[in-house]
Amino acid sequence: MRKIRLIARLDIKGPNLIKGVHLEGLRVIGSPSEHALRYYEQGADELIYMDCVASLYGRNNLSDIVQSTARDIFVPLTVGGGIRSADDVRHLLRCGADKVAVNTAAIANPGLITEIARRFGSQCMVLSIEAKRVDAGRWEAYTDNGRERTGVDVVEWAKRAVGLGAGEILLTSIDQEGTRKGFDVALVKAVASEVSVPVIASGGMGKPEDLVDVVLAGEADAVAMADILHYKRAGIGDIRACAVSAGLEVRSYGN
Repeated sequence: MRKIRLIARLDIKGPNLIKGVHLEGLRVIGSPSEHALRYYEQGADELIYMDCVASLYGRNNLSDIVQSTARDIFVPLTVGGGIRSADDVRHLLRCGADKVAVNTAAIANPGLITEIARRFGSQCMVLSIEAKRVDAGRWEAYTDNGRERTGVDVVEWAKRAVGLGAGEILLTSIDQEGTRKGFDVALVKAVASEVSVPVIASGGMGKPEDLVDVVLAGEADAVAMADILHYKRAGIGDIRACAVSAGLEVRSYGN
């Protein structure tokens, strides 16, 4: 059985860590660096930083935060939001990122996926998909932090992007995000069953058991957690213990 990764997701607006519901109504939580360090010390396998307002400025504004984090944290770091070119990717990698997550620019210019994969490796190119249910078994991809419709079918887009070189998919359910009602398991299963790369389930984790559901029924390879960690309703250790008790294979702390 594959080892499931426990990933802390930190959404950033300006200098602040924020959290919303359905990617809206953003509330300030605190310092991104302080929270990232806490999750690292708890044993998070990876971290994700997402610049939530990057589309407003046309570029990612997390350089300083990424540099600060990379000095103190030694697990893979994915950075997303406002990435529009290979030069943007190079800059973030030099700041300390290990991977980049691209959404809006990838839909506008699918060739960017291939360019990033060829220049920096497919493991660096994470396709970020913000998905909203439109019918039973159908989801539409959104851009600009869940604000803009694209008319693009999520499953078909995921398959195409992997063919273009995406090495991983960060799949966020807009419907479930921030609700604490659990992941959209059907969405994750629909994508994971059609692609050959790891799928990170994001949006909706309310309790540790939700991880078990999305891994066993949804075939997720990893889970991205935000609300449950930010509000201290469970720690990484609690979530890891729940996964182990359910028979899932997860990385031991520090390994």
